[in-house]
Order: sequence, then structure tokens, then C-alpha cells
Amino acid sequence: MVRRTKDEAVETRKQILDAAERVFGERGVSRTSLTDIAEAASVTRGAIYWHFKDKADLFCEMVARVTMPMEDAPCQISPAHDADPLASVRTMLVGILQRTSGDAQARRVFHIVFNKCEYVDEMETVWERFREMQAGCLQRLEQGLAAAIAKGQLPVSLDAQRTAVGLHALVNGLISKWVMDPKAMPAKGDAGQLIDIFLDGLRQSPATKPRLRRAPVRRKPVAASKHRAA
Repeated sequence: MVRRTKDEAVETRKQILDAAERVFGERGVSRTSLTDIAEAASVTRGAIYWHFKDKADLFCEMVARVTMPMEDAPCQISPAHDADPLASVRTMLVGILQRTSGDAQARRVFHIVFNKCEYVDEMETVWERFREMQAGCLQRLEQGLAAAIAKGQLPVSLDAQRTAVGLHALVNGLISKWVMDPKAMPAKGDAGQLIDIFLDGLRQSPATKPRLRRAPVRRKPVAASKHRAA
């Protein structure tokens, strides 16, 4: 009987979290009440307060149960320590995009956090987590690009920090677009092509191409004036 009660409590908690994720996504966090969530979960408000202190606590727990693409294994590698750092950077970024396109729940939570939620102090733990997630990804990208430059895989004139920001912005932009418009997601296996367009552009930078010597410009001699002085 005790075991059954514990299982039921776990199931009720999941039911509430699932409902919160759904309703937050539809109405936004500020416009959703605990009564709305209770109705969507087919439970009482008392059941919600049994599991969560308030709406902010419920929101934070809803986000905490989902591993975001930039926190997944492909993004936790260290390209700078790889024998082929540029390939490792590519693996890292492609992994993030593939995880995003294949995980509908992660996309929903990302959408709620960035598009359906206000930045208030009660939810600081969520913002801190996402800030650390973004900063860690950006740092690994920069270190990987710097290693690729050192190994001659990228031009020595390339600014690793700025390039990392550009790559990071590309991935963030794609995730945001797919969250808002799932139909824009590429076919399975095509995520790598999106990254390759950027990386190929870096490899083929003008700094990597030999500069062609320009032929000297020959100037035509100025014709002598036919008019004589009087």
C-alpha cells in the first residue's frame, strides 16, 4: 500500500509538470495560474501545493527535468584537446542541432524560457543555468577554434573569439527558428551541411589564398601639345 502511494505521488507530480509545460507554452508563464495548471492536470490546487511551493518553484522544476541540447554529451567534449580540433568543433555543433531537431520536449522548454517567460528574481536559478550553459559552450568553441588555428586548419589571422561568437549565434539562431517554426527544421542528417557552410567559409578565407601579383599599370605617354606659343 505504501509503495503504491509513493508511485501515485510520483505520477501525480509528473502529471502536474506535463500540464505546466503544456499550459505555459500556450499562454505564457505570467498569464498562467495554478488553477489553470490544476485543471489541465485534472488535480486540485492542493495537490500542486503538496509538490511545489508556488508557481515559480513549479516552473523551475519543469525546466530542471529537461536536459537542453547544449548540455548534452556532444557539447561537453573538449575540441581543444582533440587531435583534430576542427572536426571536434563540427561534431559538437552538429550534435547540438541534431539533438534539437529530434527532441520536441527540449524545444518546448526552450521556447517557454526564451519566449514565454519574464525575467523575475524567483526564477533566477533557471537564468543562471542557461547563462552557464551558453558560456560553457562558447568557451569550448573558442578553445577548439584556437587549437585549429594553431594546427594550421584555419587561417592564423582568424580571431578565435569573434569566430566562436559567430558560430554560437548561428546555432542559437537555428534553434530559435526551429522552435518558432518546426517546419523549418532540416531533414534528418542535413544539420551537418548547415555547419559546413560556415566552416568551409572559414577555411577558404582570403587569408588562406595566395595573393596574386597585379601587373603594373602602364600609363600612356602624354602627347605633346601641337600648339606653339605665339
